[in-house]
Amino acid sequence: MNDDQLLRYSRHILLDEVGIEGQQRLIDAHALIIGAGGLGSPAALYLGSSGVGRITLVDDDVVDLTNLQRQIAHTTATVGTPKVLSAKQAVAALNPLVHVQAIQARATPALLDQWVPQADVVLDCTDNFSTRQAINAACVVHRKPLVSASALRLDGQLAVFDTRQTEAPCYACIFPPQEAPLEAQCATMGVLAPLVGVMGTLQATEALKLLAGVGRSMAGRLMMLDARNLEWTTLQVQRDTQCPICGPKAKL
Repeated sequence: MNDDQLLRYSRHILLDEVGIEGQQRLIDAHALIIGAGGLGSPAALYLGSSGVGRITLVDDDVVDLTNLQRQIAHTTATVGTPKVLSAKQAVAALNPLVHVQAIQARATPALLDQWVPQADVVLDCTDNFSTRQAINAACVVHRKPLVSASALRLDGQLAVFDTRQTEAPCYACIFPPQEAPLEAQCATMGVLAPLVGVMGTLQATEALKLLAGVGRSMAGRLMMLDARNLEWTTLQVQRDTQCPICGPKAKL
């Protein structure tokens, strides 16, 4: 690290759990963030400010005026701009030392098979069930830790899926692909603005822990936030031995 980096990241380096070695691991790391909206905005900003050396953003959407209530990487001036470019600009304004690659495209299986193997951690910041399943499948195949979150109305969920751990479940163990729920999105159901920020920030926290080797990851746990009453519920979750994605009979 040079003098600028030592100063910029000094508050991390002061942490016994991080130190110079942990910060260097962040600088050397690559995070793949899929979705540059409500969850992806705070996740990208905090990973960037924390010094994750390489960030790849994937999203095919453009900034809309309705996004600005909660998607804090974007501004009125970037309405109509691809979200990945707007978020890239926001991260660069915070930390020009970080390399951000912006990919304006849908997260198809082919795209995931190209980019997931290159990442050290994957953040699912999407709001689409089929896309979540595709991201999970790619992370299982390529053995990459997946940090997943959701926020809708006044409810949030957070989990880490890391099938490198033998007992840890994947996303499909908890949310089977054959049991697709009715699609519920912010556009029709609404969402409390700071709730999205809370969940995206927690995704960044878990991603940084994984990259720096700090603490215990959330693998094997599902955390749910009821923002109405500001109450957290944590569930212990296990791998499904019959899971079609990570089970012994998986056909990936």
